[in-house]
Amino acid sequence: MKVYLVGGAVRDSLLGLPAGDRDYVVVGQTPEAMLAAGYKAVGKDFPVFLHPDNGEEYALARTERKSGRGYRGFVVDADPSVTLEDDLGRRDFTINAIARDESDGRLVDPYGGARDLQARVLRHVGPAFVEDPLRVLRAGRFMARFKSQGFTVAAETMALMRQMAESGELADLVAERVWQELRRALTCATPSAFLRTLHDAGALQVVLPEVDALYGVPQRPEYHPEVDTGVHTEMVVDQAAKLAPGDDLIGFAALTHDLGKALTPADILPRHHNHERAGLEPLAQLCARLKVPTDHRLLAEAACREHLNVHRLDEMRPRSVYELIARCDGFRNPKRIEQMTVVCEADKRGRLGLEDNDYPQGASLRAALHAALKVRASDLKPGLSGPAVGEAMRRARIEAIAVVKRNAAGDGAE
Repeated sequence: MKVYLVGGAVRDSLLGLPAGDRDYVVVGQTPEAMLAAGYKAVGKDFPVFLHPDNGEEYALARTERKSGRGYRGFVVDADPSVTLEDDLGRRDFTINAIARDESDGRLVDPYGGARDLQARVLRHVGPAFVEDPLRVLRAGRFMARFKSQGFTVAAETMALMRQMAESGELADLVAERVWQELRRALTCATPSAFLRTLHDAGALQVVLPEVDALYGVPQRPEYHPEVDTGVHTEMVVDQAAKLAPGDDLIGFAALTHDLGKALTPADILPRHHNHERAGLEPLAQLCARLKVPTDHRLLAEAACREHLNVHRLDEMRPRSVYELIARCDGFRNPKRIEQMTVVCEADKRGRLGLEDNDYPQGASLRAALHAALKVRASDLKPGLSGPAVGEAMRRARIEAIAVVKRNAAGDGAE
């Protein structure tokens, strides 16, 4: 049995990054031989097996031939005559088409992946790249992960990605796969690179048209020196990744907080009156199409609807602050308020020249929530029942918020 370590584990080791999952390719064997050796078959469509001792994945070397539209229209050939070079040739990018011989540690790199790693270039392996539309999204995700290391997309690869977007095949991607790639991109250090890569390839308008529509929409320069709403969105998702590393829930809310600006009538630009309310409809459409999880949708709705209110929190009356928390279900789900303050801070910092500014509104909202949550039914006037208890609780919480605001104002006066 000839075994090679392949894919991301080899790539990341060459980049000096921590190793993730280890995947192996087995050359010259049959499924029957793998089963006889104690491996457990797990692949329905592909000949993939789990090692009997450590559970790592071992796949038979295979080739793929396009047989229909979309990313699932392939015929797989895992005949023992398939070579390692054949298997590596079906992969997406050269940096993922490097193998390491398990017997002697020798690198097998027929497509120049190590050279492209050194040059920090994301380049497709061959012309078969165009056969799988999911690879366009994977290019965006890899850029989101590796942009901070100086990676760029090769010009010829970008040209193929534009060709794929124009072909209409991206429309065949199922919602779950689009969401999976987006979600993973939002956990990376530079999610903006995912958006920019797909936008430049003409693919963002296919998979995330609500976000793509933000590019070119102007904002008031006194509030947004970057002007372009698409650029602002890129900056916000990067700030979210910085403030909450690896948190795709906060990242998704940051991504979608300004969708309403794409709907602003041209005659009132660059002002965006009531854009926070206008953004709820395209957000609902996006969430329904991609089958976005409920927690992601609810936080995104709260951030879209309330981010301007949080920005002007110090100007709001205690009752209005209470109502903001209640609208977000913050008394039953305090964590959502904490998450929303991070999204709002990312929004405020996601502006040219304001990246390092403080955001005291976040601390103010958290303090108001904490004070309101300390109010207990046992603190209320005895003898209350029914709706009177709820009303008394509401008034007591508003007063607790008022005390916090008065104290904060007093500190400011000093």
